[in-house]
Amino acid sequence: MIYIATFFSHYGAINFKRVLAARGIQVQLMPVPRAISSSCGTCARFEGDFPDLMFLPEEDVEGLFVRRDDDFEPVEIRGEPI
Repeated sequence: MIYIATFFSHYGAINFKRVLAARGIQVQLMPVPRAISSSCGTCARFEGDFPDLMFLPEEDVEGLFVRRDDDFEPVEIRGEPI
């Protein structure tokens, strides 16, 4: 699965990448796709099959989406959308 995380600030995007990299997850910072809005314009793209996303840092995260075909669907963590 392909995930896209959006952020309130560029610092949040950089910190998110650092936390996931420490867990061995490759993250690509890139402009937010037009189908998703974002406050800072930077998103983090990462891939994997994660049965539990509780490890994701939520600080400064505006939203988390999963790519389904040509669309993005919001992802819930801890029973609620980020």
